[in-house]
Amino acid sequence: MRSALFSAENLEKESAQPGMRLQNSKMLKIELNGEAMARVGSMVAYQGQVQFQALGSGGIGKFIKQRLTGEGVPLMKLTGRGDVFLAELAKDVHIIDLEPGDALSINGSSVLAFDSTLQYDIKMVSGMGMASSSGLFNCVFTGQGRIAITTKGTPVVLNVDQPTYVDPQAAVCWSASLQTGYHRAEQLGLGTLLGRSTGEAFTMSFAGQGFVVVQPSEEPPVQGSGVQQQQGGLLGGLLS
Repeated sequence: MRSALFSAENLEKESAQPGMRLQNSKMLKIELNGEAMARVGSMVAYQGQVQFQALGSGGIGKFIKQRLTGEGVPLMKLTGRGDVFLAELAKDVHIIDLEPGDALSINGSSVLAFDSTLQYDIKMVSGMGMASSSGLFNCVFTGQGRIAITTKGTPVVLNVDQPTYVDPQAAVCWSASLQTGYHRAEQLGLGTLLGRSTGEAFTMSFAGQGFVVVQPSEEPPVQGSGVQQQQGGLLGGLLS
């Protein structure tokens, strides 16, 4: 049987070392020998003896925070020995190596998988207040290990060496040491009062030393992700 489909670039990439690597720009391969964490529903294939365990958002504390904030990562734990292939809606996949002392703030919707040696928590983005239903809360990862993130299209990595402003729905991740804030991009006027809008009412501001990863696509706002709405939904569920 002959086809360009079977060319070397499409064949499974083999390695003698366990861990994460890119199978191609859209797919992550984990050569599992122990355990790793991945987004629920991201497995597209696996080989070997692998078990999958749903973890919600990574513990009861993170589960409650996710219900209150609308943010977080629905996780599953992968254990065993074998090869696991992960993808998310054909988005581009990128691997980041975190070293001790590093801290990465990342939109939960962009997390694909990470080493179990990493720790994360759901934290409010400082300076954003109640400005938007997206970008208020992010996942902050620390520790040593690898994390795989996804972007819609090829991103740009902005070096924050001057005041930097990003649409919160296009911001994928940034150095957690950066100072964040709120910046009104759209000028108020008669047009605004009449319902006309540029669609760029506000942006996130970044200051300090670090980087911001920006994708060429805006994630749609999460339905009902306002803090008060989530609090009402959680309390209603507890009281019903």
